[in-house]
Order: sequence, then C-alpha cells, then structure tokens
Amino acid sequence: MSKRVVITGLGCVTPCGNSPEELWASLMAGKHGFTLEPWFPDQEPDSLNVVAKVKNFDPSGVIDKKELRRNDVISQYAVYCTDQALKDAGTDFKDLDPFRVGCVIGSGIGGIVTTYEEIENYREKGNKRVSVFTITKMIGNMPAGTVAIKYGFKGSNFCVTTACASGTQSIGEAFHAIKYGYLDAAVAGGTEHANIGFCFASFNNMKAITRSQDVDRASIPFDAERSGFVLGDGCGIVILEEYEHAKARGAKIYAEIKGYGSTCDAYHETSPDPEGLGGAMAMRLAVEDAGIPPEQINYINAHGTSTHMNDMTETKAVKKAFGDHAAKIAINSTKSMTGHLLGAAGGVEAVVTALSVKNGKVHRTLGYKTPDPDCDLDYVPEGTRDMKITGALSNSLGFGGHNGCICLVPIED
Repeated sequence: MSKRVVITGLGCVTPCGNSPEELWASLMAGKHGFTLEPWFPDQEPDSLNVVAKVKNFDPSGVIDKKELRRNDVISQYAVYCTDQALKDAGTDFKDLDPFRVGCVIGSGIGGIVTTYEEIENYREKGNKRVSVFTITKMIGNMPAGTVAIKYGFKGSNFCVTTACASGTQSIGEAFHAIKYGYLDAAVAGGTEHANIGFCFASFNNMKAITRSQDVDRASIPFDAERSGFVLGDGCGIVILEEYEHAKARGAKIYAEIKGYGSTCDAYHETSPDPEGLGGAMAMRLAVEDAGIPPEQINYINAHGTSTHMNDMTETKAVKKAFGDHAAKIAINSTKSMTGHLLGAAGGVEAVVTALSVKNGKVHRTLGYKTPDPDCDLDYVPEGTRDMKITGALSNSLGFGGHNGCICLVPIED
C-alpha cells in the first residue's frame, strides 16, 4: 500500500531573498531580484546585462571556515537551505533509522565556478597549484553528499542532473521513494551557482539569454516581447515526510505531494518539442499518479522561462493536458522575479508552490503586458491573487528534452 507524503519544511536562497519568508514577501509585493551590471568587465566593461544574483549570502552561522574552503557554493547553498528547512520542520529526524532518511539534491551543471577557476590555476600557475579539493568541489553529487555527512542521513542519496528539470525531478524521485516505502523522510531540491562570464557567454551565444538592459522588461514570461531568460543562481530545498510520522509529531504541513510525472521530448538538444507532447504527458502522469480528476488542478507554477519557444510550447502542453479546462487554470512564472536558476529552479518553485497552496495566494507573472496570440491562457498579470488552490502543478522543462512535474494539494486528514 502506498503512503502519503507531505512537505513539512522549506529552505531557499534566491535573488529575491535568502529565506522562504523573504522570497514570499518579494513575490507578494511583485518585486524582482534583477540588477544591471557588466558580465565581462575585463573584456567588455561598457556592456551591461541584466543578471539575477543571490545577494548577502552568509553561511558562516551554519558552515565553519574549514568546511567553507572545502565546498563549492552549490554545496554551501544546499547545507544552508537544509538547515533552514529542518529548523522549519522542527525535527532532525534522529527518531528515525538514519538509513530511512534520504537526500536527493539536483544540480544541472555542478561546481562550474570551481571547475573554471581551477582550470585557470592549472593553465597559469601549473599542476601543483590545483587545489586538492577540486574534484570534490566540482562534482554535482557533493551537495547531497555534504548534506548527508553534516546531518547523518544514511538513506538513498543521489543527484539528479537533468538540466533545468533537476530540482523538480529530485523532489519527484524522493517523493516516490517515500510513497512506495523505501524511505520515511527525505531532503530534496536543487542547487546551482553558474553566475560567471563563461556560463553567460555560453548561454548568450546560443541566444537563450535576453539582451534587454531594462531590468523591468528583461524576464517577461508569456509576453509577446519576451527575448530570453535572465541567468540566476540559488537553491530550493523541501523536507518530505511520510504523513503518519509528520502527524504523530504534530508537524506543520504546507501541502501534500500527491503525484509526479517524468518524460522526455526525444526531440532536440535544446529546443522543446514544438507540439508540447512531452510536457503535456508529464502533467497528465503527475495528475494520474495523484489519483485526482484533472479538473481539480486550478494552479500551475509554470517553467515559464521567457524564451519564445518554451513559453509557446508550454502553453500548448497545458492545453493538450487539460483541454477546455486549461482556460480555468491560473498560471504564473516565478522566473519573472527570480530569473532562471537552472537546476535550482524546480526546488525554488516547489517552495513557492507549497507556500501558495498553504497561504491561498498566487503571485503575479511580473512584467507581463503585451499579449501573445500563441500564449493565451491566464498568466495572473494583474497582481497577487487570493484563491483556494484545490490542486497545483509545478513544471520544469530542461535541455535534452527532460520534463518533470509534481502535483501538490492542500492537506486533508
């Protein structure tokens, strides 16, 4: 018999704040986290670009100086956010068998900043100047491993690397592990830190990033004038727990995860299937896994990157998945305020979706002004909307055609 799975703790660092409370306040106020600055100060000092960076991040209260030196920022983010989330959940799970507590934290790129810096060290200073910590700082599984080491969680532990779907699929895989009895609890989410000129150049040269210099019109998902995403970094972590365990200890519950869908477009390295078939199937599978009627879904936190193809095909996917009911679903994009956090996006957006379900509020899609005939659904353009959410989906669609979708519902005894 399958088990119920609930979200009992949240943690995040984002361009819009370094806690769930700060992020939520920013989203409710319709404030983005974008700044205008040079990406290539040594090469193009006068060329300014819109970026979405984490600000004022200080992990010193959670991670000591020795550990800070040994860990890339992606692992620092993950430990910091896990500490937040466990405190929010009000437990360290010491009452559970440690082999029943897992950790699934995704990263689309891994420690790319460490990789870049140490390659430069090798080229400029020689092989003896390459840090002994290079490998452990650069590999993508280390955030999950580092969290497990710090908190003593010995259950299933791995990293999902499916580009921008990494965070959502990490949560989905952890959810299924608890649902089907392999774990009792898990730390799950995504982390990313790729805010360096090398990564910006890579995305920019493939024309994925906006070149707008207007911070208020840079990330505008579903708007006819959208021109690409704003590159960001951050981390989002959720604590997943078997419902009966959470109930027995009197835990605060944000929402119940009911379903998870995972598919592949099998179409192109970077472009989504223009018909949205893979995304539509991921949503259908999540709803089927949840065992609820499609009409119960009335909110979708969309992938919504502000690229032309993504927003158009995601709109098609919603229509294919829900038919006439699609027009009745409130759809927003958190990336309109945080930018695109790559492998961390799904983790942060799961935090936002859980808060939306708990609080009965949906944030606006900031910057949406000019309707696009190809994007003709309800993108919540008017401002924060009060609504009773009966069923919510959080979508993530990644390079390689990876599609992930999780289904959340309000908790009911």
